[in-house]
Amino acid sequence: ESCSSLAGIILLEVVLVLGTLLIYFLFSKKKEETLPFKNGWWGKGQKPVTQEDTSVRPFKVETTEEELSDLFRRLDQARFTEPLENSCFHYGTNSVHLRKVVSYWKNQFNWKKQVEVLNKYPQFKTKIQGIDIHFVHVKPPRLPEGQAAKPLLMVHGWPGSFYEFYKIIPLLTDPASHGLGDEHIFEVICPSIPGYGFSEAPHKKDFNSVSAASVFYELMLRLGFNEFYAQGGDWGWLICTNLAQIAPNHVKGLHLNMASVSKLGLTHLLSVLLGRYFPGLFGFQDEDVRRMFPFLKKGLYRILSESGYAHIQATKPDTVGCGLNDSPVGLAAYILEKFSSWTDMEFQNLEDGGLERKFSLDDLLTNVMIYWVSGCIVSSMRFYKENLQKGIGTQKHEKLTVQVPTGIASFPNEILHTPQAWAKKKYTNIVSFHFMPRGGHFAAFEEPELLAKDILQFVGKVEKEQLWKKK
Repeated sequence: ESCSSLAGIILLEVVLVLGTLLIYFLFSKKKEETLPFKNGWWGKGQKPVTQEDTSVRPFKVETTEEELSDLFRRLDQARFTEPLENSCFHYGTNSVHLRKVVSYWKNQFNWKKQVEVLNKYPQFKTKIQGIDIHFVHVKPPRLPEGQAAKPLLMVHGWPGSFYEFYKIIPLLTDPASHGLGDEHIFEVICPSIPGYGFSEAPHKKDFNSVSAASVFYELMLRLGFNEFYAQGGDWGWLICTNLAQIAPNHVKGLHLNMASVSKLGLTHLLSVLLGRYFPGLFGFQDEDVRRMFPFLKKGLYRILSESGYAHIQATKPDTVGCGLNDSPVGLAAYILEKFSSWTDMEFQNLEDGGLERKFSLDDLLTNVMIYWVSGCIVSSMRFYKENLQKGIGTQKHEKLTVQVPTGIASFPNEILHTPQAWAKKKYTNIVSFHFMPRGGHFAAFEEPELLAKDILQFVGKVEKEQLWKKK
C-alpha cells in the first residue's frame, strides 16, 4: 500500500511541477515580451528633489564671431601628413584631398548661411531625465479635409546628426508637392541623441540605447503622441527597435534602413557556410547571395577592416576623442572617411573618396560643424562603450523579439547585409522588406526620395490592414 501511495505522491509532484512549468511558460512569455522602460537621471550631481521642468522651449542654432575666428585660426594652423603614393582612401582619409576640403571650408563654405538652413525647420529643447533634449519638429504645411498627420519619430546615428533628415522631411510632411500623393502625411520629429549635436550629453555612466529609447518615448508622450511611427538607421535602428520593445502598444510601425541581428545561432552559421550553394534551404534570395558571398570577403574581412573605429570607441572613446575635439581638421578627417566608405566601399579606390558623388561639400561640412560647434564628438563616441562594453548578445533587449509591424529598406551599399531570413527571427512581424536599387548607409541623406517612398508604402500597408491593432 505504501508503494502505491508513494507512486501517487510522486505522480502528484510530477503533475504539479509540469503544471507549474506550463503556467510559468504561458504567463512568463507574455511578460517577457516588453522591455522595461529605463527611468534614469543623467544630469550633473545629485538628482534634485523638485519636479522636472517639462516645458518645451524653442531653440535656434546660433553662432558667434569668437567661434568662427577660433575655427579659422585652427584651420590655418593645421598640420598635414603626406599620404602614401596611390593610396587613395585605403589608409583612411587622403590628406591631399583633405587639404582641398579644408581650403573650401576656409574660403567658400558659409556657416552663417548653413545656420539659416538649419533654422528653417522649427527646433526645440526640453528636459528629460535630467538632460536637455534637442529636436526638430515639422508639421505639414497643409492637410486635406478630415485627414490627420501621422507622427513619425526619425532617429539618426553616428557620425550623423538630425541634419541627415533635412532633405527627406519635406517629402514626408508635404508628399503631394513632391509627386508622392497625399494619402499619408507625416508630422516629423527628429531628436538629437543625447551626447550628439545640440542634445545635452549624459553626465553619468550607462546611458545606452535603451536609455535613449526611454527618453525619446517620454519625448513623444510629452508632445502628445500616444501612437506614432518610428524610423531609423545606424544607432537609430537600435534605439527605435528598443522603443518598439518598450512600448509595443504605442509604436504603430517600425521602419528601418538598417537591421542587424546580434543573436546568431547554428542556422546562421550553417547559412554562412552553405547558403551560397543551397540558398533556398536557408530562405536566401538571389540578391542575398549576391550581397553576402563570398562571405570571407563581404562578411568577415569587411567587419575586420571597417570596425576599428568601433573597437576604439567601445573601449577608450575619451582618449582618441581629445584630439578630434581639439582639431577641426582631425574631426573632419575622422567623420568624412565614414561618409566615403559607408556610402560605397568602392569609393576607397578614389583619391577624393567619392565624397562629392553623393553629397555636396556644404552638406558634409554642415554635419561636421554640428559636431564641432557643439563639442560633442567625445560624448557621441561614448555611446559605443555604453552599448558594447558588456559584450554583444548579453543585453536583455538582444534576447527579446520585436512584435511591432516592421518595414525594412535594405540598401545595397550598407556595410553589412542582413537577409530577411535572419531579420525575421528578431522582427517577427515584417510586413515589407525591399532590396533598394541604390544607396548606402546614410540613406535619408543620400537617397531621400527612395527612402521616403519606402516609408510611405510601409505605412500604407500598416494603415490599410490596421496591423498595429492586431497585436
